[in-house]
This record gives sequence, C-alpha cells and structure tokens, in this order.
Amino acid sequence: MECPVTDIKQTKQELMELLLNDPIMSLRATGNITLYEFIQLFWNEVSDDEFKPNWHIPYLCNQLTEIAERVGNNKPKVNDLIINIPPGTTKTIICSVMFPVWCWTRWYWMKFITASYSDALALESAEKSRDLIRSDKFKMLFPNIEIKQDKDTKSNFRVVKREQACKGFMARVVYGGGRFSTSVGGAATGFHGHILIIDDPLNPKQSVSEKFLQNANAWMDQTLSTRKTDKEVSTTILIMQRLHQDDPTGHLLAKNKKNVKHICLPGEINTYREKVKPVELLQYYVNNLLDPIRLNELVLKELEADLGQYGYAGQIGQNPTPPGGGMFKVDHIQIIQTMPIDINFQTIIRYWDKAGSQDTGCFTAGVKMAKLVNGRYLILDVKKGQWAAEERERIIKEVAYADTSKVIIGVEQEGGSGGKESAEATVRNLVGFSVYLDHPSGDKIFRADPFSVQVNNGNVQLLQGDWNQAYIEELRGFPFGKYKDQVDASSAAFNKLAVKRMAGVVR
Repeated sequence: MECPVTDIKQTKQELMELLLNDPIMSLRATGNITLYEFIQLFWNEVSDDEFKPNWHIPYLCNQLTEIAERVGNNKPKVNDLIINIPPGTTKTIICSVMFPVWCWTRWYWMKFITASYSDALALESAEKSRDLIRSDKFKMLFPNIEIKQDKDTKSNFRVVKREQACKGFMARVVYGGGRFSTSVGGAATGFHGHILIIDDPLNPKQSVSEKFLQNANAWMDQTLSTRKTDKEVSTTILIMQRLHQDDPTGHLLAKNKKNVKHICLPGEINTYREKVKPVELLQYYVNNLLDPIRLNELVLKELEADLGQYGYAGQIGQNPTPPGGGMFKVDHIQIIQTMPIDINFQTIIRYWDKAGSQDTGCFTAGVKMAKLVNGRYLILDVKKGQWAAEERERIIKEVAYADTSKVIIGVEQEGGSGGKESAEATVRNLVGFSVYLDHPSGDKIFRADPFSVQVNNGNVQLLQGDWNQAYIEELRGFPFGKYKDQVDASSAAFNKLAVKRMAGVVR
C-alpha cells in the first residue's frame, strides 16, 4: 500500500523550524555525522573523563571510515590495517567501542568480531558499545537502531532496525548485524564478520612467554582468518602497542603482504623518529611529542621509570628492541683478528642449545667460548642451523672432531622424557670426548644476566668470523628479539666457565 504524500512530506518552513530549535534533530536530518563527530558527541556516554582532542584521533577516524565505506559498499578491500600506538591514547574507545556503533547508524547489517587478550577486556568494550546504543542521546538521534531483545549479551548481541514505511503504521523490524566478542585464542566457530577488530592481543606479561606469542600468532593465522563473511571484502584491523619483535604486529609484517597498511605512532620522536609510519605524519608531532596533553614529557618520564627500558621502547616507542643494545651493550664487544696463543687459554667449552626439530622455528646453536688467563672471555666460533635430528647429531659430531678433545662439550637437557632421551643420544654420539649434560633452570633472562655483565663491562671478545654480525644482532635484541638460541648457549657456556676451572684443556 502506498503512503499518501501528505503523510510523509513536511513543508520547508516546518522543517527549518525543527532543525533550528533542535540541534540533535538537525544532525539526524542531515544523516552525515562523521566518526570523529560521533565520538565527540557521545564521548560522555562511554567515558567519565573529559574529551581531549589531538590530531591522531581524526586521523585514525579517517582511516577507519575508509575501511567501513568500502565494506559498506561491498567493494574489495584495499588493505588490512595495523595500528601501533601507545596505551592511553583513546585507541580502544575509538576502534573497539565507538566505531562499530557508528557503522550501524549507516550500515545496520554489519557484523563485527572483536577480540582482546582476555575475555574481560573484550567484554568491557562490548558493554560500552551496548550502553551507548541504550543511551537517551543515541535513542533521540537514531531511534530506529536498537539491540534485539532476545539476543542481548555482552559477548554476543544483535542489532535491529525499525522501519516505518508510512505514518500511522506499525514499524517493521529488520534484523541487522551484531557483535561477537572473544579472547585471543578463544572460540569463534560459527561466527563471521564483515570487520574483524583485534585490540591488544597480548598484555606485557604474556609477551615474554613464547607460548603466549605462538598461541596469539597461530590464532590470528588459523582461526581469525577463517571468520570472514567475504574473503575479498572483509577487513582485519589490529590495534596494539608493540611488545615483542615477534608479537602479532611483527608476525604479520614479516609476511611482507602488500595489502597491509601499517600506521605506527610512537609517543615521542626524540628517540623513535624512524618508527613513524607513514613518514608524513612526522609534521603533526608537537615538540617531538605525539600527544602533548596525554603523553607530555613528565608523563613519559614516569612511564619510562615504571615500564623500564624494554617496556618503554615497545609500548611507547613502538620499537620492541630497546635503543642502545638493551640488556647487552654490544658496542662494548671487541672483535679481534687473530687467535691468541695457547698459553692464554684457561678453559674452552662448546655448548649446544638444541632445537627440538627443524620445524619449530628455533635454531640449534653451538657456541665455542674460552676463558682466558687474564679473566676475560673469548667467543671463538658459533655453529647455527635448523636441522633435523639425524643431521644435527652428525654436525655436532663433526664439529667435535674439528674442535679436538681439548674442548669440553656441554649439552642442554630439556625437561621430560623426550629431552632426556635426546640429550643422552648426543652423549652416546660423542664417545671419546669430554661431555657433560646441563639442566638449565629459571628464566632465560635470569640465566643470561651474569654473561651480560661481562659483555657490558667490555670483558667479552669475538674472534672475527662470518657469524659475528648475526651473533651481535641476537644479543642486541635480547630478550625481546625473535631468536634466543645463541644467547642461551652463550649464557650456559659462560656460567659453566665462571664456576670453576676444569681439567683436560689447553693452558
């Protein structure tokens, strides 16, 4: 049934009076509220703090808007988006709270999957989005958008749109999109999204655990990637501060995909200027600060004291390898050109840190280290590779013959029956050599600390070789570097050398 024109058309005079007397109605009539305007308008509905403008907020809003408009018009995506930005810069309110709700005011049918490192954090953002839709201000401005009554939980709610075709007729309900919230590593089976938002997939404590890193990256690769409504259109947005070289940002960037846009906004550019991406955003920094209000110099100094050099470099500088060498001040390492004469050697050890298999992503590393009579330490050689078990044992034996029986061999024995069997197999393979099994305990950083003290005091030298650069770079990045095998082997060799003198070696 067609509606009479007189029922749906207002005179220009009536409309003008309505708009002039009611600013909220004016915005609704124009139907053209930008995401940035939406955030300012509804800020008090989701936050008790005063809204503090800064250039990065409208910039991020524009980036999100471009994605939403392509998805809304069913156009193939141009790129997924990675945003690296310090905590405390309203990233969660912008991306996880406001953005989905703003999208529903334009494209009520959009489906979102949102995830964070914990259920509690993911559900908190979802709850704020729900509260915003229920607010009186939102109902006044968008009375036709509401939450479906029988699908209304923080973890999974659905949006409906009420459409009134004619005045005097009951509005019909059109089922729209919704939001499914989960934790990284959590279930997402059965749900698909037009836009997938991952907000802080790791917390700082999790980032020092290889297990958590691997789980987060595997979930991104194997679970989240399959939850798209349309592989060509659906878009992934990752927002986080950097926490580790191989965190989800590092993991995704290492793939070198051309359809990933990387926005990187360190909190200050006195130290981290080269991390800013795109580089043209440098012009917006004020006195080398991203946000002089939220992250002024005093706040940054306090954060540096609280976070330490590693935490500050990652979370504020977006550079998970701290400047200046981190735990190891590699500038203090001297590379010597010639081998010292035998009389200068007190003890020599070749320590093997073995990878479980060639498919784990880790390396087997054998570091040959000598303690000199003057109390200093010399790294003579490093053998490193990703080898299957049989090839690895063959190489270890060949290296032992090349080193000669003057060199003591240390072999790491990992926990469990598999680790014990592997270590014992290596010992049997090295019959005729002086071999000991090592059972490392405690955290890798704790074990590396005594060795780092000697490096930082200039008491460690390297014999020139083609392995030098890779070795130095691994020390430079420790403990946040992607690989730790050479550091682990060096720490174990040093800790053995530093304990006591050992017989049967060249003096």
